Amino acid sequence: MADLPGTEHAPNARATLGAALAPGGRPSHAYLFHGPAGSGKRTAARGFAAALLADGAPDPDGVRRRVEHGTHPDLTWVTPSGAHEMLVGDVQEAVVEAAAMTPFEATRRVFVIERADTLIDQAANKMLKTLEEPARFVHIVLLSDRIAEVLPTIRSRCQLVRFDALTVAQLEARVGRHGVPPEQAAACARLALGDGARALELALGDGPALRAGGERFARAAIHGKVGSMRPWGELLSVKRARGETAVGQLEAQLADELEMVSRRERRRLENEYAERIRRTRRRVETGALDLGLQLSSLWLRDVACLLWQTPELVHNSDRAEQLAKDADGRRADQLRAGVELVEETRRRLRSNVTEELALEALAYRLEALLN
Repeated sequence: MADLPGTEHAPNARATLGAALAPGGRPSHAYLFHGPAGSGKRTAARGFAAALLADGAPDPDGVRRRVEHGTHPDLTWVTPSGAHEMLVGDVQEAVVEAAAMTPFEATRRVFVIERADTLIDQAANKMLKTLEEPARFVHIVLLSDRIAEVLPTIRSRCQLVRFDALTVAQLEARVGRHGVPPEQAAACARLALGDGARALELALGDGPALRAGGERFARAAIHGKVGSMRPWGELLSVKRARGETAVGQLEAQLADELEMVSRRERRRLENEYAERIRRTRRRVETGALDLGLQLSSLWLRDVACLLWQTPELVHNSDRAEQLAKDADGRRADQLRAGVELVEETRRRLRSNVTEELALEALAYRLEALLN
C-alpha cells in the first residue's frame, strides 16, 4: 500500500487507504479527499479506484491499465460543466442513476467526483441519498481543494482523507525535474503557495508569460506608467489564448463523438457541447485572470516585505534586483492597501463584470494609491 501513487507525502491518506485495501479491510462507501491542488489527490483517487476494481479480477494488471487510461466501464470520473459550479446534470445520470446499476464486469463500481466544493445545492441534494444508502458495490470518492466550501451535508457523509501541501523544497524539486532553471523553479515553488499544480503551471507553457504579465501590471502602477504601458493587455492576451486552447480541445472531443452517434442525436450533442464550451471558456479565462492578479498582489507584497526588512518571506526570489528598485522610496502601508485593492478585484471577477474595464480601473487606482 505504501506504493499507492499520490500518497508519498500524505501519511494520513496512506494510512487510511492502506487499511481499507489491506486483507480483511472494508473500504468505505464514500470518501472525501481534501488538500491543496497538486498534493496528489487525483493520482491517489485513480490508484485507489484501480485497486478496488482489480480486487478479485482475473487480470488485475489489465484492470489497472484500463483505469489509468480511463477506459474501465466500472469507473466514472465526473468534472463540473458549469463555469464555476457542479450542476445537477453533471451528477444525475452519471452518478445518481448509474449507482443503482450493477457493475459491468468488476464486483464494484467507483465514482470519482472532482471539485466537490462546487456542487450547487440542487446537485448536492441529488447526491445525498446515494451517499447515505448506496448499493453495496458502490464506492464514491469526492475530491476538493477547498474542504471548507464543501457543503456540510456532503462532508458529514464521507470519510475524510487529508492530503498535505507539499513543502517549497518538494515543489522546487518537482518543477526542476521538468528542466526549469533552479532560480526560476525556486520562485515558482514559492509563488504556488503550496499548490503543486500551480507551481508547474507557472513554470511551464504560457505560465512565464502570465507571471510576467502580473509583474508588469504591478510595476506599471508602482512607477506611474499605467497610461503608457496599459499593462492589462498582457493578462488579457494570455487569458484569451487559454480560452481558445480549452475550446479547441472540446471541439475536438465533439468531432470525435459526432462520428459515433446517429444523425438524430447530432443536434442534441451539438447543443450540449455549445453550452459546455461557453462555460468552460468562462471558467478557464476567469482562472487565468485571477492567477495573473494574484501574481500582481504577491509582487506588491514582496516589495512590502523588503520595506519591512523580511527578505526571507519574498516569493519572487529570482527578482531581487527589480524588487529592490520598486521598494526605493515606497511606503509599506501603501503597498499593503494596494494588495487589498487587487484582492477586491479578484473577488469581483467571479461576477458578471467587464474584465478589461475592471483591470483598467484597478491599474489606475493602484497608480493613484502608490504615487
